[in-house]
Amino acid sequence: MPSLESLDPAWLPVEAFRALGGRRVSVRGSGELVETVRAEVREACGRFGGEVVSEGPCELLLEVTAGELRELGDEGFVFAFDGERASVTASAGAGLLYGFFHVVRLGEDAFRGPVRGELHSPALPSRMVDHWDNVAVHPVMGQVERGYAGGSLFWADGAARRDLGRVRAYARLLAACGVNAVAVNNVNVHAAEARLLTERIGEVAFLADALRGYGIRTHLSVTFAAPIVLGGLETSDPLDAGVREWWAGAVGEVYAAVPDFGGFVVKADSEGQPGPFAYGRSHADGANMLAAALAPFGGTVHWRAFVYDHRQDWRDRSTDRARAAYDHFAPLDGEFAANAVLQVKHGPMDFQVREPVSPVLGALPRTRVAVEVQATQEYTGQQRHACWLGPMWSEVLRFRPGGEQGPSVGESADELVAVSNVGDDPFWTGHPLAQANLYTFGRLAWEPGAEPLDVLDEWLRLTFGEGELGGLRGLLAGSWAMYEKYTAPLGVGFMVQPGHHYGPSVDGYEYSPWGTYHFADRDGVGVDRSVATGTGFAGQYGEPWASVYESVESCPDELLLFFHHVPYGQVLKSGKTVIQHIYDTHFEGVEEAEEARRVWAGLKGVVEPERFARGVERFEEQVRSAREWRDQVNSYFFRKSGVPDERGRVIY
Repeated sequence: MPSLESLDPAWLPVEAFRALGGRRVSVRGSGELVETVRAEVREACGRFGGEVVSEGPCELLLEVTAGELRELGDEGFVFAFDGERASVTASAGAGLLYGFFHVVRLGEDAFRGPVRGELHSPALPSRMVDHWDNVAVHPVMGQVERGYAGGSLFWADGAARRDLGRVRAYARLLAACGVNAVAVNNVNVHAAEARLLTERIGEVAFLADALRGYGIRTHLSVTFAAPIVLGGLETSDPLDAGVREWWAGAVGEVYAAVPDFGGFVVKADSEGQPGPFAYGRSHADGANMLAAALAPFGGTVHWRAFVYDHRQDWRDRSTDRARAAYDHFAPLDGEFAANAVLQVKHGPMDFQVREPVSPVLGALPRTRVAVEVQATQEYTGQQRHACWLGPMWSEVLRFRPGGEQGPSVGESADELVAVSNVGDDPFWTGHPLAQANLYTFGRLAWEPGAEPLDVLDEWLRLTFGEGELGGLRGLLAGSWAMYEKYTAPLGVGFMVQPGHHYGPSVDGYEYSPWGTYHFADRDGVGVDRSVATGTGFAGQYGEPWASVYESVESCPDELLLFFHHVPYGQVLKSGKTVIQHIYDTHFEGVEEAEEARRVWAGLKGVVEPERFARGVERFEEQVRSAREWRDQVNSYFFRKSGVPDERGRVIY
């Protein structure tokens, strides 16, 4: 692992602390998180010539006032400026910590402008990053499953890392963007990871100690089969008294080691992981058993809704992977315990560059729901491509399942969770610009209705300073659309190399058991998910969306091939045919990737040299890969359809 001195500072460079570090600052209150704030202020003032004062006049007051701001919760704060002095007031240390980083984000603007007082509190109480990190290196998935930024921050050589300076630096970055929870191991729990629950809980406690100082609660992924694997029982039946007793004992030992432990993350009856189906029990039975064990300690079980048949017969067009989560979980609404959270992927498939919002997110009004997004770019360029996902996530959070009069996903969700894109890479995320995805996740989890471009501006200003960035904002703002243009068209999804999921393979999963099909033939392409003639998936939505998606005429172009199988000559709302749209967007996507490379090259001398060099390498690969995507996809559909490009460009 790189030394702390060699780490990229991400969105907390030293310069970001200049405004407060050059002033007289008073920190008042007590407790671990207040001490964290005090240490941050002391460091900043020592560097920039300010002064930490305990009494008397000051230019910034950071104060915990017990009891007076309880309506804002432990994490809320009041920021005020009276024309001379800025202040942050909170009822608890967590609120003071978030208020401190609010001042860092504002910079000089915290100390100028109109007299004002602002109330701030997170919209969602839990804002969690799930790490798919393995304790022991997996022979297929490696140290970090679907990880593209080196090894694990937490684990090395089969054990917890002994030097946790990097973990503390990571906790600091997370707190600065609003994240307050981390799951430290993979949801696919293997033999070594399973034992973190019992005899290796001390290693989890060691990590929790490093995260706690920045308000991060530690969570653990566990196997549903733990009573068998670890306890020597013959069953893991969630209704068995012995099984429930075993879990209660195990949880008690966890909290003895980690008193502020957050809870469990569980992947059950999914892609071969054990679960309650083996005993004829429901997902609610399984989740509620764990919830009961955690409840006395204030813990939560996050039960993932990623459940589908991964041994599907590709010949059977009536079976639809997209339907699975709704079919499994919608009938169970209201049956989950109060401290059980159903963790639902934002789309019905698997973090594709374009898919509709999952209908499950509008089908569980009596169940606590966490929306799960993927910061790690499994299907969006694997951190070799610049692809800022803020606009995608914002679309999900602003989507209104019940129409314009109903709440948005962000308003009705209980939590937001992201699969981590971080590893032990010197730049944290492989591609330096992928840091923007983690930062954006944290800020949207704090305020789901935030304008993503405002968040991007915030990240750019913190990371690169106030200088001219020569088109970098535009590059990132358009990067999701760019990636979509040169990959799978019109919402059809996948078309990736099987296994590792990087690069094009149009038929890579077409005859596989994974349920990821496009059904292209000589006449057309797409999946019929209508109620009238297809799988019926469109009918899982409430109105108006069920009707919108049911009809080819009303279905949005960007989702047309997700919901319908149409001829290549089908005319889109843009006026183009489907086949010409495929050709045009793939040529355009490559041109935009080449322009992105040019924009980055123009930042030489502006961006720090090591970061610049890493970006050069990544943009070269993005252009190469985009060209490969263009040529394979366009050639595939030309050969299928026999329809030439109306502009006469080279297609192989």
